[in-house]
Amino acid sequence: MALLQQDTPFRVLSDEELDAWRAIPPAVASDCMNRTQVMSAAIKPIREGQSLCGQARTVTTMVGDCGPICALISAARPGEIVIVDAGGVEDTAVWGGVMTEEAVHRRLGGAVIDGAVRDVADMRKAGFAMFCRSVVPRGPHHGFGGTVDGLVSVAGVPVRSGDLVLGNDDGVVVVPLEQADAVLAAAQAHLLKEEGWVRDIRRGVPIPTIFEFPSVK
Repeated sequence: MALLQQDTPFRVLSDEELDAWRAIPPAVASDCMNRTQVMSAAIKPIREGQSLCGQARTVTTMVGDCGPICALISAARPGEIVIVDAGGVEDTAVWGGVMTEEAVHRRLGGAVIDGAVRDVADMRKAGFAMFCRSVVPRGPHHGFGGTVDGLVSVAGVPVRSGDLVLGNDDGVVVVPLEQADAVLAAAQAHLLKEEGWVRDIRRGVPIPTIFEFPSVK
């Protein structure tokens, strides 16, 4: 298998920084990036209530090849999220139950697959946070090769290893690492503003008044 790993060191966020990000919904993070950095609506969790918050480790794989993904699962640090450019192919799974076992054993933070997975019952039972494009029984080949830690395009969003990945039932948003501090501050301020809007609504202020929209009779 021809496997290329690019030398892309990145700043590792502290536990305190990640704890702060866990309070930020993906939608709010995207709002604070001019509503960008949102993966395609096709990327969804395999189970309601799953969430992602961690730094990306990227891998590009040949269509239907799980080999490079297996190599990254074995190398990723606890809490990191495996981000896979599998070409968006929906009819051949590149992740399954055995790979989930190792990902859970190594305490990875989850995975996002721009492609298909299988053995989702095992993933749900293990509580593994998997976000993907599709689920299908057909399994992968291995040995064709790919690239680890390179720039990838996953479901319409560029991702580099080290970028912050946020996911919930809405989908997945990626915050470029170099923007993380500024986006976090903006998101925290945005949440405070939203809390004020909710208080106003609960005391009877109409939404058009809050946002200065035209009102109707």
